[in-house]
Amino acid sequence: MKANEIKDMSVAELNEKLAELKQELFNLRFQHAVNQLENPMRMKAVKRDIARVKTFIRKQESVQ
Repeated sequence: MKANEIKDMSVAELNEKLAELKQELFNLRFQHAVNQLENPMRMKAVKRDIARVKTFIRKQESVQ
């Protein structure tokens, strides 16, 4: 997910995306635990996306 995609989202959409990313990270961790994870770098990418979304949520809250 690119930063410019996140900039165009509202706070509600960002919160929804954050929930989706957290669910995806949970699923990836579960797959990793049972040795079925195909792409371990996906976990890193999802963690970065979560941080990026949280940063933009925080930024928008401070502006308002």
